[in-house]
Amino acid sequence: MSHAPSPAGPSNRTRPVTEPGTGTAPAGVPARPGTALVTGASSGIGAAVARRLAAEGGWRLVLNGRDPTRLEHVAADISALAVAADLTRPGADRRVAEAALDHLGRVDLVVAGAGVGWAGDFTGMPRARIEELVGTDLLATLHLVRGLLPHMVAAGSGRVVLLGSVAGSVGVRGEAVYSAVKAAVATFADALRYELRGTGVGVTHVVPGVVDTPFFDRRGAPYRRSWPRPVPPERVADAVLTAVRRGKDEVYVPGWLRLPARVRGAAPGLYRRLAAQFG
Repeated sequence: MSHAPSPAGPSNRTRPVTEPGTGTAPAGVPARPGTALVTGASSGIGAAVARRLAAEGGWRLVLNGRDPTRLEHVAADISALAVAADLTRPGADRRVAEAALDHLGRVDLVVAGAGVGWAGDFTGMPRARIEELVGTDLLATLHLVRGLLPHMVAAGSGRVVLLGSVAGSVGVRGEAVYSAVKAAVATFADALRYELRGTGVGVTHVVPGVVDTPFFDRRGAPYRRSWPRPVPPERVADAVLTAVRRGKDEVYVPGWLRLPARVRGAAPGLYRRLAAQFG
């Protein structure tokens, strides 16, 4: 089946919304719900985003995840198409992108929510887990976005949402590789945004802190700190939809997490001393 974007009539194009007081229109702000591909939708943030989009009404959804049973359950609840696949497998990104385009005709929104974690000393981290983190959290996202972007650019509209982490903004002890790959996602978001300027396609980087999902059960060590407290994945999903609606480049969840990132940027020496003392 051909994946050429459908004609851009009033009913299926994204209309730019002018930001008050700026006279500029952020790229990829949908005038109404459209079509979306959400990865990592078997559970956690990805599933919460899928349900939030469905609850808004009007969105046609394709969901991807590695757990077929859980993915089918989420998809059945919201009348979405489930495409189970491990995006780290060769060719899986292409198959998922093609399935989304075949089913939807075009993809207005991509939410790259697939991700895994690992906690522990870097020297004790198995090589296979390093490759899994880099493959899942970074390479799979790059390949999937690369496959869909030409169609979005040709349509002249769309938005890519990349799920990062505060670990990528400040670095977290015991999560060296996870921090590294999420820092790479953040830089990719910035660079891609510059590259897409003027195309009508926008990029949003969502930066959650600790989120109450099975992520921590699967990373090898539970979350034991009393602060910051985990936020529900639905709060991140709400932030994703708000960012898409407003065409925001970056959003932290919760918002106060932007402060330590700014302190680290403005006074890295001070931040490192505080981080070493308080963790």
